[in-house]
Amino acid sequence: MASMTTTAAIADAGISRGEDGRPDYGTRLRRARLGLLVALTPILMLFVSFTSAYVVRQGLPTLDPRTNNLIRDWIPVALPRLLLLNTFVLLVSSLSMELARRQLQSQVAHANSSPVAGDTLASKIRMPWLAATLVLGFAFLFGQWTAWQQLAANGFYVATTPSSSFVYLLTGAHAAHLLGGVLALIVAGIASLLHRSLKTRSIVVDVTAWYWHFMAVLWIYIFCLMKFVR
Repeated sequence: MASMTTTAAIADAGISRGEDGRPDYGTRLRRARLGLLVALTPILMLFVSFTSAYVVRQGLPTLDPRTNNLIRDWIPVALPRLLLLNTFVLLVSSLSMELARRQLQSQVAHANSSPVAGDTLASKIRMPWLAATLVLGFAFLFGQWTAWQQLAANGFYVATTPSSSFVYLLTGAHAAHLLGGVLALIVAGIASLLHRSLKTRSIVVDVTAWYWHFMAVLWIYIFCLMKFVR
């Protein structure tokens, strides 16, 4: 009786299950995407708070201890041109990540229509787009590090001025979160090498792709903020 009640509750909840009793691919994918959305919310709120502090600090005067007068110490930072190249690299990596996501989804669809042929196809394809995204992700992080070195060479360190502090804060926080995406790509690559379930790999890559796209859009926002709100 209890078993029948549980089965009915699952059906009422709209949870589809496979022959082994586990949630099917579509249900697992929706759950993973929902989990990603929940995880992205605090990241979004963090950068909203950074933006508010960035804008408010520009208009706040500070007390000069030598003259006891209020002065404006916000000195706009000349952003390295390398940041523009980094933006292009990240956009290209977002494109390759999307191609990797669609490639795996196509394999899953093919496997559903023909399981044997789908497994054969999955074993032959090495997902070059995923590897390309990983390389481009490392290239972006290296480019950010190089940009920080250029800022330091121009006399702008973390504590030089309030504006330079925010440049390091915004770019550093974004790089740290993008590094999480790089680690997810490595996990997806290891899952491929270990020949994990095609559907499991597809879900991992799908969630990582949407996270990567979010990081790309977030970077464009940060770059425009630093470039035009000065």
